[in-house]
Amino acid sequence: MKNKSGILSERALCWSYDLPDVGSDAVPRLSFEDIDPSPNYCDDVFLELPRATVSLRGIAVLTGGPILAFSIVAFIYMHWRFVDVYWSDNWVVDILVSLALLVGMWATATYVKMDLLLPRDEPIRFNRLRRKIYLYQFRFHYIYLFSRKHWGVKPVAYNWDDVTAEVYRVYAPGHGGLIENVMLSVRNPDTNEVIDRVFFTHDLRHGEAYWAIARLFMQQGPEALPKFVHPPRDWNDDDGLSHMHCLAPKVLWPQDIDRESRTAPCEGEAR
Repeated sequence: MKNKSGILSERALCWSYDLPDVGSDAVPRLSFEDIDPSPNYCDDVFLELPRATVSLRGIAVLTGGPILAFSIVAFIYMHWRFVDVYWSDNWVVDILVSLALLVGMWATATYVKMDLLLPRDEPIRFNRLRRKIYLYQFRFHYIYLFSRKHWGVKPVAYNWDDVTAEVYRVYAPGHGGLIENVMLSVRNPDTNEVIDRVFFTHDLRHGEAYWAIARLFMQQGPEALPKFVHPPRDWNDDDGLSHMHCLAPKVLWPQDIDRESRTAPCEGEAR
């Protein structure tokens, strides 16, 4: 949670522990050459890892659409009953029900919109020559539902040395038991305060593997990585994707950050 100065809390709710830091040579517990999906791309300059903040696309649309339609009809009926028909003896209850419907519609519409607008991949690029990471970050806001400023892809770049991988655990009965997510937090090197925290993986297996891949690449280069079992995926290619993924916006980096994230710094250019 951010305070008024834009600084996040030291640890978010359900934090468990940190993965090895960016300079660590710790070996992951499990091999990762069979990780699926494998890295999108890798060369001498940059590595690109896939990412998806929503693991199952289309659920919000399929369930939220009918709920949203029913809520709109119910809200119109409550408004007609309250304003045009008569003043009910239970007018306070009518108002509370109408407000609850309005809040429910807003929340449902937020998830439906997010399900429709999320890109088919939200990759992270690791540029070892610039010592930076570039995130194809999708931003959204629960309150400002129709704001272009608060919604959409807004790529950001951070220094690799300021990044920490954090493991979060929560026990959710009925939802698979123990849920383990991995987040990336970014610190201000001058104050050591967390200035951003972004989603990395839905499970610890992928989190440990991708983090180990990123560390090996940034420390030693592509030659340190194994030969991956699964071929890289072009997420802008519809082949093999679900219908909802095919409807999702394709990955399109802005030209300036795309060029910077894929190239080495020029002579005299600040990293």
